[in-house]
Amino acid sequence: MKISLLGCGWLGLPLSKKLLEEGHIIKGSTTSMEKLSKLSEAGLIPYRIKLFAEGVQGDLSAFLEDSELLIIDIPPGLRSDPEANFIGKIGRLKDFIEKSSIKRVLFVSATSVYEDTEEFPVYTEEDSSNGTAENSLQLKSAENELKNSEHYEATIVRFGGLFGPDRHPVNYLSGKKNVKDPKAPVNLIHLEDCIGIISKIIEKEAWGITFNAVYPEHPTKAAYYTRIAEEKNLGIPEFDLEMVSKGKRIESVTLEEVLDYSFQQGIY
Repeated sequence: MKISLLGCGWLGLPLSKKLLEEGHIIKGSTTSMEKLSKLSEAGLIPYRIKLFAEGVQGDLSAFLEDSELLIIDIPPGLRSDPEANFIGKIGRLKDFIEKSSIKRVLFVSATSVYEDTEEFPVYTEEDSSNGTAENSLQLKSAENELKNSEHYEATIVRFGGLFGPDRHPVNYLSGKKNVKDPKAPVNLIHLEDCIGIISKIIEKEAWGITFNAVYPEHPTKAAYYTRIAEEKNLGIPEFDLEMVSKGKRIESVTLEEVLDYSFQQGIY
């Protein structure tokens, strides 16, 4: 199958390599001219694509041309730019998708679409995405925009906190003081499982479905990051035990029912 993969970053690039191994032809995009050679060296057909609410830099039509599947793995970017119009970018992208050969869309979303509360609610795919933060609202709108089309089928994958060999949240939290929400459950997933789940969706042709994707073990934030920091010989975070913790627990029910997926990497 010819696949267009929009966003060959921390997840997208190793994912593309896995899909190449499985025999697919991959068109990969980056926003950086410097990374084009890296994509080419990996065996991808490289494109420089940059989305804006007002328009597109790069040949998006050629990037989508002749592909059957589009994987969208681009972050909303609201942390670096709180005024970013992510839903505007997705709307612009959708205009191009509907004029292309794309029949399937896989959108990489996040479990932040669900609200954190003091009760630590348990969310499955049957629960409504009720997050109220700007990032949550834009992700929810993007999901709905992509699902609402007669031209293709869209599958949504909501990943928990991502970690892998060169990336772990503890590196950010190490040595910090007054870290919030010590009693909140963690919701994490390893890079290897992110890739495995997307590969399984394509293999089983699981389209038109929304998946939560989180490892099914949820220690408290304080217990987990204290242990990981000790194991990595990092500064142990100091948690704010005075403020009430808010959080949630994510369950991946549809992942098990539809894909029969077995996680390959634990959180420890």
